[in-house]
Amino acid sequence: MPQSPATPLPSPKERRRLREAKSLSQADVAAKVGVTRETVRSWELGRTSPRGRKREAYARLLDVVPAETAAAPAERRRPAGTTATARRPAPVKELALAERRSAQRGTDGGGTGSNGSRSRTRPQPAAKRAAKPHGPLPMTATTATLNGHTRPHPARTVPAAGTAGPRGLTPDQAFDSLCARCAPGLVRQTYLLTGRRDLAQESVERAFQLAWQRWPEVAVDRDPAGWVRAAAYEYAMSPWHRFRPSQRHPDAPPALPADRAFLDVLLSLPPAQRRTLMLYDGVGLDLPETAAETEASTPAAANRLLHARRAIADRLPDLADPEALHRRLGEVGGAEKLRLPKAERVRTGSEHRARFWTRAAIAFTALIIGATALTLKTAPTHYEPPQAPGRAISGVPPRMGPGPLTHEDQTLHHKLHAQLTTGPHRLTPKLT
Repeated sequence: MPQSPATPLPSPKERRRLREAKSLSQADVAAKVGVTRETVRSWELGRTSPRGRKREAYARLLDVVPAETAAAPAERRRPAGTTATARRPAPVKELALAERRSAQRGTDGGGTGSNGSRSRTRPQPAAKRAAKPHGPLPMTATTATLNGHTRPHPARTVPAAGTAGPRGLTPDQAFDSLCARCAPGLVRQTYLLTGRRDLAQESVERAFQLAWQRWPEVAVDRDPAGWVRAAAYEYAMSPWHRFRPSQRHPDAPPALPADRAFLDVLLSLPPAQRRTLMLYDGVGLDLPETAAETEASTPAAANRLLHARRAIADRLPDLADPEALHRRLGEVGGAEKLRLPKAERVRTGSEHRARFWTRAAIAFTALIIGATALTLKTAPTHYEPPQAPGRAISGVPPRMGPGPLTHEDQTLHHKLHAQLTTGPHRLTPKLT
């Protein structure tokens, strides 16, 4: 009997965005669907997916079934080579919505971080006015570059399902196209996050190597550029780099004093605020997407953004306007001469790395098998119980040594020593 097709669900990031748009917590969704909060969290992280009736209930709760069925005829009518676009909501409304949710939850700072801590400071009205941009801050998510004064179109391009680029391309060509579009801006972004040129180049190259290793997964992702960007950010901002000998000394600062001052202020921010500021004001992501990529709630992401903007405005008053801050990020990132990873070299290095670790795993497995075989060969085949320690037994006299010699024994002893020890007379002794 043929089974009915499974209810379509959006991507994990989109599930989280839809839930937060309805002002629902993970506990609320878990109670409505009939699962635990950890299960809902696993669904939003992409680790697992609901099945059966829970999948249908989850889809109805997110209101994705009518949207999917309505969008299917439009997708069929769309000519080949065109992509769907989604208009970004106004950032001011997002920040105001986040602040209103924070006030309803009874918090002073309006948000919780990824570690569950709550901020105890409430953004002042002046900070809210500083957070209000004079114009939209969009940026095409597929390019994700810092172009200085140039602003991309305020529509986000979503790749067609099952592809990462134009249809008809081979995997090598699609990967090369993605690398050519995203690598220049991604290197500048990681440099602004870390302040180290070599680490920025290494992070982007490592992210693209990881993407090529998992290309079947990245090719069908809703946002391949975001996948690579998240991998590069995670590697670049890892705290373990501080133990590397090459990272003990800071890099040479930028040539211009203004650039040096701006980079010092940017690097003085906490890593979480720095990444949130880069994603929202630099890349141009929406607030829910920024929160999902930084693994924080939307109010927490808004709180981090406000604190980061306030810290920069306190030390650099000229950058109190978010539009000026965006331009400054592009200018400082574009002023550096950074080496870009080559797509062919990235693919070759990724294949060499995968081949090396595969051979290392095979060698390690063979070593374990050999050690196990040697142990089985040399191990004893039967059990030999250990010898029990001795103990005293009552009723048995102890063994004694020879006692002192009597007078007769001493006389015989002297007589034997006085006689000759050699000769035939020893065979025929005389009677005395």
